[in-house]
Amino acid sequence: MDPVTQGVVGAVLPQALQQKKKYFFWAGLLGWLGGMAPDLDSFIRSDHDPLLYLEYHRQFSHSIIFIPIGGFICALFFHILLTRRKNIPFKLTFLFCTLGYATHGLLDAATSYGTMLFWPFSDQRIDWRIISIIDPLFTLPTLILVIFAAIKGSARFAQLGLAWMVVYLCLGALQNHRASITGFDLASSRGHAPESIHAKPSFGNLYLWKIIYEYEGRFYVDAVRAGLTPDILVGQSITRLNIKKDLPWLDPDSQQAKDIERFRWFSKGYIAKDPTHDNRVIDLRYSFLPNQIKPLWFIELDPKADASNHVKFISNERAGKVERDQFLKMILGKDQASR
Repeated sequence: MDPVTQGVVGAVLPQALQQKKKYFFWAGLLGWLGGMAPDLDSFIRSDHDPLLYLEYHRQFSHSIIFIPIGGFICALFFHILLTRRKNIPFKLTFLFCTLGYATHGLLDAATSYGTMLFWPFSDQRIDWRIISIIDPLFTLPTLILVIFAAIKGSARFAQLGLAWMVVYLCLGALQNHRASITGFDLASSRGHAPESIHAKPSFGNLYLWKIIYEYEGRFYVDAVRAGLTPDILVGQSITRLNIKKDLPWLDPDSQQAKDIERFRWFSKGYIAKDPTHDNRVIDLRYSFLPNQIKPLWFIELDPKADASNHVKFISNERAGKVERDQFLKMILGKDQASR
């Protein structure tokens, strides 16, 4: 999730467990910093290999087994920099940092991006898809309670923040289930029988969901307003990537072919040829409007590239005014629902 949310969640856990008023500020601060620390893996990049970032972000630094190691590294750094001068025992610094660090991977796993919680034993990207990567309704109340806990020196405010987080994530799980059921119903109405539905919340809310399913080699992308009575916003469909058919010129032993498989792993198989560009492969999971396939990111291949050359990774995460207005209409129900 975004750095602020990671910091807030990292702070609330050590605060909620702290009993001594004099340590509340440090419990919050060190938990906040520890909660943000795993995303330092974002600096692992390569100008030569743009997909290296996708492989290492949310990898070892986010795994469960790395929590005590990451917590110790943070504690050692911040003890030397800060807490030693304030006569705060190293064991407390370690505890606060580790509790904050421990929240990071689990929170990221609640999103749809994918987190390798069980590295190095598994490279599966865990994605529970019960909260958006940014969600103010989740973050702001918790932030306010964390600040009150630090000012008042009371664990009760932090415990309320922790309770709010749990309730909100449970609501997200319920909404995911409801969106998935609606997706299966929609597929059935089309005469389709998909094995699974990929349901994820749209940006910043638990009301408007994107649903994707595959049937007979084709992906179907729709949206659902998961209110008391679900409203379906029919979207688009696209053929699953077939390298031999869609990219007949591609050498299967080339680096670009290998990069497609790396991108397929990252995207959990939800990839297709860009209908607007012959040499692009898109990640269908992410689009600004949830019933569209216009991607937030994609890879671009070069038919003239050497066999050792990598693909390009291109991000297109900015939405225009038209898309923002349409998204707001979808949230408010001012568009035409299909059902």
